[in-house]
Amino acid sequence: MRFSSLVFALFAALSWTQSQLAAEDYKRETFNDAGYVSIFDGKTLDGWHTSAASGHSRASKNKSGGRWVVEDGAIIGSQDIPGNGGIVITDKPYGNFEVVLEMNNDFVPDSGLFLRSTEKGQAYQYMIDYHAGGNLAGVYGEGLSGGIHQRNFDFTDKVTEIKPHESSFPLPVKPADWPAFWKHGQWNELRARIVGNPPKITTWINGVRFMEFQDSEKRHPDAGGIALQVHGGGGDLTKHFVRYRNIRVKSLD
Repeated sequence: MRFSSLVFALFAALSWTQSQLAAEDYKRETFNDAGYVSIFDGKTLDGWHTSAASGHSRASKNKSGGRWVVEDGAIIGSQDIPGNGGIVITDKPYGNFEVVLEMNNDFVPDSGLFLRSTEKGQAYQYMIDYHAGGNLAGVYGEGLSGGIHQRNFDFTDKVTEIKPHESSFPLPVKPADWPAFWKHGQWNELRARIVGNPPKITTWINGVRFMEFQDSEKRHPDAGGIALQVHGGGGDLTKHFVRYRNIRVKSLD
């Protein structure tokens, strides 16, 4: 009886250790909240404005920049007419900074978090291509030279399934762990940091570092707005929504 109990205890300890090792395959970082300032009050778009100057607003002949409203403490965006998107951008420009927000988008619209954005939507983009074949936390040069497009995974046709994409920064979460790591239909945390020019850009999902990108040349201004995007095109996406809340920024200048 004692021997059986000992064997059971050893087996349980081994199983617990293995589960802990599996859980530690990716590292969640902790962040100091000091210095972060809210840039969205949860009630209005004060401090933000819509821009229809980007190529994503061509369907309206650049007359409107998508539909952006505040509901239930979140900025909610969609196309305003079929095929017409745009950006909502901060009035204030930012140079070196870290921005963090929570996202709960439908698995259809193409979106993005723009860093140092112009009114025309030229920016370094934290990719929020939340659709089949898309990606999160990659880095894309929106309207920039150099063909910048760094990503380390792609969605399949299911939000619960991803597959690795060749990258200089390896995918930190195993595809088998993705359904437990990413909570579709719930609020997930996205974070980006941009410093220097040429900039170094770092991205995180739910506290896990997903991408590091160092640009090789200066190709964009030292400062610009923080913007959220609804992509143009794609047919009628007026009933599919992006949602962002708890948007905070920490200046690193």
